[in-house]
Order: sequence, then C-alpha cells, then structure tokens
Amino acid sequence: MRVKKAETSQTLTDREIITLQYLAKGYENKEIADTIFVSTHTVKAHVSAILRKLNARNRTHAVYIAMKLKIID
Repeated sequence: MRVKKAETSQTLTDREIITLQYLAKGYENKEIADTIFVSTHTVKAHVSAILRKLNARNRTHAVYIAMKLKIID
C-alpha cells in the first residue's frame, strides 16, 4: 500500500498511518504489534488515536475514512 498524507482535522503520525495500513489488511492488534515491533498496548494507543482523529466509530470505519481521504490506498 502506498501512503499519502491528507489534510485531516488532526494529522496522523507515521506510526498511526502504518497501523492503519495493517488494519486495512485485517491484522489484529497482536499481529500488528509483532510486525512493527511494539507492544499490543502501543498498538491499542495508536488505534485509539486513529479513531479519535478520524472521528471513526470503529476500526473498519477508520479504514474507510482513511481510504476516502487518500491517507492509505
């Protein structure tokens, strides 16, 4: 997946965008944590920040919004 930065109400960090890419692939928190070498707690924090910044209801909605805003492909 290609990463594009788009204007959002609050800019996502690079790690949050990477986390979004893995969410789009259907990865669970543990799989994301193992892949990017962080704890599951850190992934949960990234997901929470993503949901807040994108005003998303859940992970799937966050991916939808990110694709619509061209943050991820």
